Amino acid sequence: MMFPAEATPNGTYGPFDMANAAAAVIDAQGTVIGWTGAAERLLGYPAAEILDRPAALLLAGPEDASRAAAIVDECRSRDSWGGLVGARHRDGRRVDVGLRVCAMSDTEDRKAWLVSAIDLTKSPSWAVSGSVLEGFLTRSPLGMAVLSPDLRYVWMNDTLERYGGVPRSERLGRRMSDSLPGLNTNALEAKMRQVLETGVPVIDYEYTGWTWADPHREHAYSTSFFRLDDPDGNTMGVCYMGMDVTDRWRARERLVLFGEASASIGSTLDVMRTAQELADFVVPRLADFVTVDLLESVLQGEEPGSGPLGSVRLLRRAGQKSIHEGTPESVTATGDLTGAPASSPYFRSMADGASILEARLDVDGADWIAEDPARARSIAEYGMHSMMWVPLAARGTVLGVATFVREEHPQPFEADDLLLAEELVNRAAVWVENARRYTREHAAALALQRSLLPHDLTGGTAMEVASRYLPTDARQGVGGDWFDVIQLSGARVALVVGDVVGHGINAAATMGRLRTAVQTLADMDLPPDELLAHLDDLVIRLAEEKGDDEPIATAVLGATCLYAVYDPVTQRCTMARAGHPPPAVVGPDGTVSFPDLPAGPPLGLGSLPFESAELELPEGSLIALYTDGLIETTDQDIDVGLGRLSDVLAQPGMPLEELCSAVVDNLLTGPQSDDVALLVARPHALGANRVVSWDLAADPAVVASARAMAVRQLGEWGLDDLMMTTELIVSELVTNAIRHASGPIRLRMIRHDILICEVSDASSTSPRLRHARTTDEGGRGLFLVAQLTRRWGTRYTPAGKIIWAEQDFPDVRPVGRMV
Repeated sequence: MMFPAEATPNGTYGPFDMANAAAAVIDAQGTVIGWTGAAERLLGYPAAEILDRPAALLLAGPEDASRAAAIVDECRSRDSWGGLVGARHRDGRRVDVGLRVCAMSDTEDRKAWLVSAIDLTKSPSWAVSGSVLEGFLTRSPLGMAVLSPDLRYVWMNDTLERYGGVPRSERLGRRMSDSLPGLNTNALEAKMRQVLETGVPVIDYEYTGWTWADPHREHAYSTSFFRLDDPDGNTMGVCYMGMDVTDRWRARERLVLFGEASASIGSTLDVMRTAQELADFVVPRLADFVTVDLLESVLQGEEPGSGPLGSVRLLRRAGQKSIHEGTPESVTATGDLTGAPASSPYFRSMADGASILEARLDVDGADWIAEDPARARSIAEYGMHSMMWVPLAARGTVLGVATFVREEHPQPFEADDLLLAEELVNRAAVWVENARRYTREHAAALALQRSLLPHDLTGGTAMEVASRYLPTDARQGVGGDWFDVIQLSGARVALVVGDVVGHGINAAATMGRLRTAVQTLADMDLPPDELLAHLDDLVIRLAEEKGDDEPIATAVLGATCLYAVYDPVTQRCTMARAGHPPPAVVGPDGTVSFPDLPAGPPLGLGSLPFESAELELPEGSLIALYTDGLIETTDQDIDVGLGRLSDVLAQPGMPLEELCSAVVDNLLTGPQSDDVALLVARPHALGANRVVSWDLAADPAVVASARAMAVRQLGEWGLDDLMMTTELIVSELVTNAIRHASGPIRLRMIRHDILICEVSDASSTSPRLRHARTTDEGGRGLFLVAQLTRRWGTRYTPAGKIIWAEQDFPDVRPVGRMV
């Protein structure tokens, strides 16, 4: 092999070095015009016998003569050549030599060639040329080669020649980078230099690349390098042995790919997002263009049809990805309906539940392509040449189909590619099915929660209200946040907001039970602290009932609640809370404060009593109730949230709906980690012209005076149509107070959006509605009151009780109900 002489690491020269190589000069006609002593020693010809004679005389036979002619032609085109040639010794024997031929020019630009040669038959005892060992190594399933210290090929076996796809004659005498451009030869030569310098072998070094033997498919090789030394310890070169480990490499790559897929696909419980993640992951790892289409029922969270798919033609594009920006080859936008002819592999793969591989797409002979002109144009324009269709199926049910396409990738899909695609799609199908089931559960829970939340909040003329409810994201699911506005007796309004622990149907159902319980307790006109105490008892009982059902028990225990009652007559608001954040109160001047209410324990703990606090809400003020999901997020603590809430609420004149939107937009700037409920109220006072009251003596004679005063007030309010019924109601309520109660008696009438009559006394005894018998002389008074009013009831005060009755204005039909 012809290469410049280079010292080995120990300073000597090995047999593959050119320090003592034979040399000759041949002119343009092929005549020997220069001859060295080393050449005479190699072939036995003295200079006198070979100079001015044809160089072809030195070749061993016709085969070598043909090779010499090829050498001449190649040298003329490339100015250099290297390889093995059989030479003829002067005594007639064959000498295998390694040649290096280089072009030369003199001052007159006359061409000649310098030929350098070494004798491969006189290598040390380890040489294999012509031996039985050489034959064994040549037939070895391992690719083997010997390189000189300057990393030029000296010898190689047939297996390595097949691996590279480059003939031996074009590699011997050359460096690896000159003949194997498809490999990272810089890294390989660096390994060999390392071995030459250190003498430490490199075992099982893996690398990948393309070769001339298979230019369209990437292969993986495992190669080991070791240094060759002669018996005296002189470095002669480096040997490497390699084998094709593409199958092992691809199996390992598939394992890595599956691990990456598990981390990349199914990150959310959203069907569309999961489908898109599959497409994003596959391109460009496996395909140039991928589409994922799902049945419409799957996207809606419904059970896909369990019968045959013969009648199904349309699906919805759930995800797609291309190596081209914007996926221009797609004929369907994401989210749109799509389909294919019944004869297409697209549909047949779903109908049969089996994958289909068309390694080389027959564009001209496929009827299903001709039936779909838009798809045919896209296939032709982007050069789609290989396709796979893999049905998405989970638990025996087909959910859709994934289509894999190669356009610019030159190699068609193979059976191994289909196995990989099936594995990825099967895993994605499980994630899609989980997302579908979650979508169904989430929709059911959300529908349940929305059905349990109030649909039409109203505070009457005493209070303007607006609200927002924002369920958390798809991963967390529906929560237990809730709110309510409850009309109480005496024109009062109750505001409620609460939060149940957890998410999902259990939390929504628990929220519904608590909201119903609060409405029931509110109808009893209990003070806020007493109402929360009763609610706490209820939660404890529910937790005990569901003690063996941990999710339900957890949802009940630890729930929080804030209950506030506003009286428009006194403009006072009484409130109590059970572990809930305090309300925000905005004064008429825009000042925002968070009242320091007694915190109270969360519901279900039963450890500490609840306490009420009272504050004034003058005209022009505002109160906001909310859950912790509004002010406490993953990227900010509660103090920051309260500060941001204050900044937004400090706009007292803004319409409530706009104010709610502003609060949500400014505080929820990132993904939600919890449900959010917001209830904003602007209270209004009932003026003196809407409320009248009279103190009455405990004397039956005062009943007539009470009736007269009530009728006269109705005349001033323009409610003449209610005079008759009001006379009867006032007469009955005042008479009952005189007969069955004690202490001062007071009659109060309120003109709200209804007419309210109240009689208060110092007794705590509540009247009871009775159905009098025909022989009874009394007992019909409250029965008449119930028939004449929309509702009536009793509420207790620190000084006694109040019996009240409400009447609708004349254009509303009364419906009697006791509260």
